[in-house]
Amino acid sequence: MAGLADEVQADGGVVLASYREPFGGTPVLFTALPVDRVEPTPFQRDPSLPHVKRLMDVVEKLGRFLDPIIVIRQDGAYWTPNGNHRRAALTQLGARSLTALVVPDEQVAYAILSLNTEKAHNLRDKSLEVIRIYRNLIEEGTGKSEKDVSYYLEEPSFVTMGLCYENNPRFSGAVYNSFVRRLTEFSDQPLSKSLREHEKTAEMLLKLDEKVADVVKRLKAKGFVSPYLKSFVVGRSNPLRFMKEAPELHDLIETIRGKVERFNVEKVKQEDIVASGGAADED
Repeated sequence: MAGLADEVQADGGVVLASYREPFGGTPVLFTALPVDRVEPTPFQRDPSLPHVKRLMDVVEKLGRFLDPIIVIRQDGAYWTPNGNHRRAALTQLGARSLTALVVPDEQVAYAILSLNTEKAHNLRDKSLEVIRIYRNLIEEGTGKSEKDVSYYLEEPSFVTMGLCYENNPRFSGAVYNSFVRRLTEFSDQPLSKSLREHEKTAEMLLKLDEKVADVVKRLKAKGFVSPYLKSFVVGRSNPLRFMKEAPELHDLIETIRGKVERFNVEKVKQEDIVASGGAADED
């Protein structure tokens, strides 16, 4: 902690206090840091601009900033896994410094992000955050497996969904995540090798989604209007609920794709779509 305090001072910050937090007794530095030294972690979701604007309004009306952010020191900068919206708000307000709790354990950033309850994630946000964490863990070069870091990833399907959203921000992940989640498990292979399997699955899902979009286009041409058209098409083409034994995920995707390619829109009735319900096509 003494060495970390010296680094804070050298970075232009000020150590206001040091203490042990009351639950686990782990050491923490309470500091004032230059705003331009604080950055979001490279693997978390992007800030919500409306939320940043609301925070700016509150700070301006209150006339003070009273909620320290949490940071870890990384490569001469300070990453904040909890406080990026506050950081962005203070930056836009022209503040030169902010108060922060500096935690000496780098791994706590992953845990904080996975447990963050400040703003509920939708599937897109969560998946993009997970794939960024995944790549950062690979860059650390520890050789760990998915099972070793499953605590930070929550669900293996989030990795695949994150790859899909990176390729197509409008990808309808909720339509496919239920069966991907059911048929995907954390691997005991190194992360770099496991990622290649997720990439293969993501490529198959993106191709399937293109075929589903073609069917939806034909349904709309016949006058069908519903936010659940993709869910309807995939639901009709997915035999998983009728199978006694769960298949391999890639085999199921190929089966669904074949059924989608043979989908007969002439046999569809409006009441069929209404009765299907399911997940909305866009998150």
